[in-house]
Amino acid sequence: MAAMETIRVLSLALILTSFAAIELRNLRGALWAYMLQALIMVAIIGVFSTAHPPLVTWAIIAFFTKFALISGFLAHSIRQGEAQEYPPLIELLPSVFVIGLLALATYRLTHTYTDFLAPTELATQEPFRTNLAVSLTVFLIGLYGILTRRDAIKVVIGVCLMENGAHLSLVSLAPGTPETVLFGVVTDIVIAVWLLLYIINEIRRQFGSTDSFRLSELRW
Repeated sequence: MAAMETIRVLSLALILTSFAAIELRNLRGALWAYMLQALIMVAIIGVFSTAHPPLVTWAIIAFFTKFALISGFLAHSIRQGEAQEYPPLIELLPSVFVIGLLALATYRLTHTYTDFLAPTELATQEPFRTNLAVSLTVFLIGLYGILTRRDAIKVVIGVCLMENGAHLSLVSLAPGTPETVLFGVVTDIVIAVWLLLYIINEIRRQFGSTDSFRLSELRW
């Protein structure tokens, strides 16, 4: 019971770190928020492993891919440019209001209508019910970041948040996923982040900024 309550608390902490990763205008601060979220994900998988020992391997892979590799890629890219995010489409206070309302509505609706969204016996139990609500909330916060941020690095962080949301739902509802499938999932996001950051570095070299809107100036 204590392990399940710990998982529930850690899952809710994912929403706070998602909020910080998107809303912090300093890119290094946003990276620290993502790194903390990566460690929380590892901790959640680690607690789940007390009931499903094979998840220990999953936790180790998550640590090296999310906390070490992806965070390292982001840190290297951030060091190449300005520490401050390029101004987003929505100012800070309105954005805080919108993202807070989005997170609250998504969490409440998902938690209330879990039977409809995931009609399985496991999904209706705690902490899986909460985890499912948190996973969709984190996913949509990441999507919100992608849609409202002009800074390409923040867009990548949004992609990483979306993957973390999907990852949480997977580890919660399918803890017996084979290691080969897991390796494929985490490898895909690592390669995707590396490719996106490579493109961003080329954008920075071409335009002198990471403003994704500058891509409209490209010509054949």
